[in-house]
Amino acid sequence: MSDCIFCKIAHGDIPASKIYEDDDVIAFNDIRPAAPVHFLLIPKRHIESMLTTSKEDEALLGKMLALTPVLAREQGLAAGYKTAINTGLAGGQEVFHLHLHVLGTPQQ
Repeated sequence: MSDCIFCKIAHGDIPASKIYEDDDVIAFNDIRPAAPVHFLLIPKRHIESMLTTSKEDEALLGKMLALTPVLAREQGLAAGYKTAINTGLAGGQEVFHLHLHVLGTPQQ
C-alpha cells in the first residue's frame, strides 16, 4: 500500500531503528516507546490486521511468534516481556499494517 508507513519502512523508504530483518519480517524500535524496551515486529508484506489474515498467513504468523522470544532476549528481556497486537479500530489499532508490540524492562 503506497500510503502505509510500515510498508515504507519495510521497503527502506523511511528510516527506522532496525533490530532485525529478513526476507519476510522486520523488527524496529517504536518511535513512541511505552517501556524501556519497545519494539515492533511486522511482516514485510502488507496485511492490514489480524482481522484480515487467512490460512495462507499461518506460517508467517508462526514465524513472527517464534522470533519474538529470540529478539526479546537479544534486547535484554530474558526475564519476561509483554506482547500486544491491537486489532482493528475498536481494538486500538492506529497503523493498519499488522504489527506485534514487544515491551519490557531489562532485568539484571
